[in-house]
Parts: sequence; C-alpha cells; structure tokens
Amino acid sequence: MKVSFNELQSLSCKAFIGMGFSDGQATDAADMLCWMESYGLDGLKTLSAALLQYSLQHPYAPPESLYQDSDVTVLDANDASVLACSHLPLELAFAKARARGLSVLKIKRCRQRQLIMGYLARLASRGMNVTAFWRNSQLPLTEQVVGFRANSSVPSIRIYAVSEVPEENKENTGITVVMANHVDLLPTMRSDYEYDLLARHDELDLLNIRSQAQTLGINVDDALWDQLKAFAKLTLVASNVSSRSGAGPAD
Repeated sequence: MKVSFNELQSLSCKAFIGMGFSDGQATDAADMLCWMESYGLDGLKTLSAALLQYSLQHPYAPPESLYQDSDVTVLDANDASVLACSHLPLELAFAKARARGLSVLKIKRCRQRQLIMGYLARLASRGMNVTAFWRNSQLPLTEQVVGFRANSSVPSIRIYAVSEVPEENKENTGITVVMANHVDLLPTMRSDYEYDLLARHDELDLLNIRSQAQTLGINVDDALWDQLKAFAKLTLVASNVSSRSGAGPAD
C-alpha cells in the first residue's frame, strides 16, 4: 500500500508510544524511521526486525555508561535498538563537539544501527560535520561508513566488503559516531586488509529518491501497517464512566 510521509510518521509515532517509548523518544524514533524510508534506505524493513525485539512486559532501560571524559563517551546499550537508546547520547556528543570542536560517541551492543542516520541528519543540519561507521561481522565482513557535511541533511554512504577477515574478528554490534564543528569528515575507509566497495549512495542520488517518495508516496507492507496500527491502539484509554464524565464541552 502507498502512504504519505506524514501518515507514516503519525502512525509510527503512536505505535512507538504503544510499545512503551516516552513521547519524546517516540517522536525521535518516528523521525529516524521516516527519514530512512523517504531516502529509500530500508527503514521499514529494519523496523520489522526491530519489532521482534520489543516486549511490553520488559520496559527499556537506559544505556550503561562505560567511560566518559570531555571528548569521548562509551556506552553499552544492552542489545537495545538505536531507536530507543541513541537520541540523548547523540545530543550530549553534539554539545561536546560544539564546546570543544570534536567528540566521539561509541555505543556497544546496539541493534538496527543504520536507523541512526535519521538522527544524524538532524544534527548535521544544525551545522555539525558527522561521520558514523559500524561493522557487520557475518560473512562477507562488511563495514558501513556514513558522512554528513555540516548544514546538510543528506549523507554520503559507502559499504565495503573486507575480503580478508581479521583474526580478532568477532560479533560486533557497536557503532562509532564522530562529530566535528570545523573539520570535514569524509565517508572513506582505510584498512590493512584488502577490501572492495560494495555500494555507494551520494547526496544527489538520495535527493532524487526522496523527491520520488514525496511525489508518489511510500510503499508499506500491509502486514507491517496493521502491526503498527495494533501498537498504536495500545495508546487509547478504554472508555468507562469516569472517562465519559470528563468528555464534551466545558460549561
């Protein structure tokens, strides 16, 4: 089915609240999701995987701080999705970069890492150069590098395959974000191991995709749309005598 950007944003925000997100978390998560999908970056496909991890009986806990100084922050997200654990740490890293020129944020054990791009776009549009990178340890070993220029909400994206797997390689579900307010951070890779460029998405390509999405709408799987509506219904308060007594215009 086809929906507009606003329809997807509204329903997904209500669905995240139904999953137990706070209002602020839900708004940020919906923005991240819709940004990804509007640029053709499989936000909805990633959301489907994220939904499998959520249980309303197990509320989300904030990430654990492992290390922090004036420039570097290292957190353990305990396998939470970046939709739930990244917005406040990213704002802190942004404030550090504003004050000191550079900051590094490392989030260990987080899921659906590519969805973080939607929030990075917001920070970049506020005048910050941002680069993020993460590794997928399955074969072939891949490294994804995403770079935003300051004052641009559209990234350049590179996905590399490392043909020679390092001996120390193990499951890696972390992400590293580097912010600088005065230095360009380009989405390139250097490695002692041989690697190949699997895919690249440049700003102009992504802008063309977004223009089509704005004109033609966004494709959403019917089953996922119904799942989002089911979560959104959890935000509704059941009608009772007390709730009905407060309804209607004031005297």
